[in-house]
Amino acid sequence: MDNKALYNLEYGVFMLATRFEEKMNGCITNTCIQVASNPTRLAIACINSNYTCELIKKSGVFTLSILEKNVSYATIERFGMQSGRDVDKFEGLDKGMDSRWVPYLKTEANSYISCNVVSSQDLGSHTLFIGEVVDAAVLSREPSLTYNYYHANIKPKPQAPAAEKPIKAWKCKICGYVYEGPVLPADFLCPWCGHPAEDFEPVYE
Repeated sequence: MDNKALYNLEYGVFMLATRFEEKMNGCITNTCIQVASNPTRLAIACINSNYTCELIKKSGVFTLSILEKNVSYATIERFGMQSGRDVDKFEGLDKGMDSRWVPYLKTEANSYISCNVVSSQDLGSHTLFIGEVVDAAVLSREPSLTYNYYHANIKPKPQAPAAEKPIKAWKCKICGYVYEGPVLPADFLCPWCGHPAEDFEPVYE
């Protein structure tokens, strides 16, 4: 099977956030669609190993910030390249709060949507949450970021390394997972997003 065929599916890019008790967290996701109306419901998918997924299962609430096309890579890094188990991703950020005190992005997002989880299903690598929309607001008129535009125009291109630099790890180009070690097994699958070894790039010392 040629997994690259799946890359031609069109996706948006979003910051998914939740709050459980005093802990807030968010992550980047590219999986969200409206699946029903009256009441309006969304389907989102979140990687099971993500801290955000764990907190949504506990809280039953989430917000979705729809990222603008001109979002900075720093924002993608903040929410997509580190774990909320280790850092407070919202520290120092000018964030908004919905009526349940769940955070959303006030800048670099053109809208936010607040949902209550009404059902969920474990899909193996991800959990699918169905959320009923309880609030939403337009924040700007900037166009929305797509997954293809992110990869073509925002994500930094890898630098050509010096030939003498050894490989110390491999990084998934899809979700950012890092495999430690100079040799990546040919049959390796990313434990976060399930993509194969061909979607990893070397990290040099």
